Amino acid sequence: MKEKIMDSKAFSAKERRSKVLGITGKVFIYIMLTFWALMVLFPFYYMILTSFKSFGSYNSEFIPKLYTLAPTFENYKTAFSAVPLADYFFNTLVYTLATTALMLIVSILAAFAFARLDFKGKNIAFTLFLSLMMIPSELVVITNFVTVTNMDMRNTFMGLILPSVASVFYIYLLKENFAQIPDELYLAAKVDGTTDMRYLFKVMVPICRPTIVTVVILKIIECWNAYIWPRLITDDPEYFLVSNGIQAIRESGFGRENVPAMMAAVVIISAPLIVLFIVFRKKIMEGVSRGGIKG
Repeated sequence: MKEKIMDSKAFSAKERRSKVLGITGKVFIYIMLTFWALMVLFPFYYMILTSFKSFGSYNSEFIPKLYTLAPTFENYKTAFSAVPLADYFFNTLVYTLATTALMLIVSILAAFAFARLDFKGKNIAFTLFLSLMMIPSELVVITNFVTVTNMDMRNTFMGLILPSVASVFYIYLLKENFAQIPDELYLAAKVDGTTDMRYLFKVMVPICRPTIVTVVILKIIECWNAYIWPRLITDDPEYFLVSNGIQAIRESGFGRENVPAMMAAVVIISAPLIVLFIVFRKKIMEGVSRGGIKG
């Protein structure tokens, strides 16, 4: 009897130690996550804070302050009036929407061909297609630059858009999702006389909508943040995107002299992507997780 009591006490002590260690581990994890979140979010906070400081207030700070008692919207007015920020926005919007739409059409059709259609050499072709991901992006940029220049498409929207239409990663992601749809659905549709295109857009696309939404969002973010290719292919300010426009503002001296207005311009440019990610963050996570599940 005494041995049983001793064993129960020892077990309860081990259980308490296990609970204490578990709680301590969770507290440590949350502390580290909080610290890391503050490290990541602090630059955004300081950017927004600086955008609301007046030019004189910012320049008078010997040690940067993490607050302001007199916020102002004058910097945002200056950002639109001193530089053609609205034109940069329009150019980026055209480039983003056109590139994303064309990329989505190409990716869906290519993924459907690799996932559902049977043709000779399909596996070899797909393997060679995936091998393109191993080619350094710098080599692709050089090749695209020479091609676009020879076709006399520099400083045009066509020159900006066409090299970004195809994406190996997005085609692979959609192909893996399409491959998860049971073959029985396809065979049943063919028995009913459904064409491949009708089956694709009426059955496969609705089923894989979370992944398609994820691809669209990721492509929008990619186009909005594009810098290297637009910088190479455009030297006319009329075709500058927001990323190139910000760099031009900084190099012109305006951004160096009026840092609060420069920060206001950066906030304006960053806001659409931040809102987009906050609104569709669940769709992004769901689509990416679906792409990694097989069966």
